[in-house]
Amino acid sequence: MSSKKIRCLIVDDEELARNLLQNFIERLPHLEVAGQCKDPLEAMAMLQSNKIDLVFLDIQMPGLTGVEFLRSMKITPLVIFTTAYPEYALEGYSLDVVDYLLKPFSFERFVQAVNKATARLQAKQPVEAPAANAPVQEPAKDYILVKADYKLHRIKLDDIQYIESMREYVAYHTPNGRLLSLQSLKSLEEELPADRFIRIHKSYIVPIDKIEALEGNMVHIGKAKLPVGASYREGLMERVFKQE
Repeated sequence: MSSKKIRCLIVDDEELARNLLQNFIERLPHLEVAGQCKDPLEAMAMLQSNKIDLVFLDIQMPGLTGVEFLRSMKITPLVIFTTAYPEYALEGYSLDVVDYLLKPFSFERFVQAVNKATARLQAKQPVEAPAANAPVQEPAKDYILVKADYKLHRIKLDDIQYIESMREYVAYHTPNGRLLSLQSLKSLEEELPADRFIRIHKSYIVPIDKIEALEGNMVHIGKAKLPVGASYREGLMERVFKQE
């Protein structure tokens, strides 16, 4: 994506909930609050007259629920549901929402949801048509081929939680477990797409969109806490946690 900020709309009938979301949004430099609405009708008017990229939408509201509101719209921005009722999760995902934040949620959980939305927005960016006679570039691969256990494995980039150097081996950590491959982290770093992965330590490469928080010199990715090397911290702050 370009440096243009992601414009966010907050829709919730509770003032405290709206203010908390505004506080969270203002803590991330690539987001900006376009407005707050206390009900879906007010939000509908806001969406018709403003460019909105991402909506934080409460489900249980008087008059019209968030689900009903979303179904009534022909064209919608990306949506993250916020609610205190977990029973609506399945219905929310059937509407292709980005994520489902169950109140009360932490700033770290909020960041995780925002990272998902950012990844979707990046994927939607238009690609310029190539000039006449210019070589046509192949679309970027969404997987990597890894030799391990006498097999050639195809690992989706989205499934990689983090990559760890273990002496002469590299360990790919995924939801399905760990896969060891005989290769160097340096050669792998050159192979991975630089816009999706970042090296944070001499022993770790991580997906940018899976970084949830930075605590001291530790990065949170799911249940894992990974160290940030002193020589890599500046690059991490510049690319992921840059503040204006």
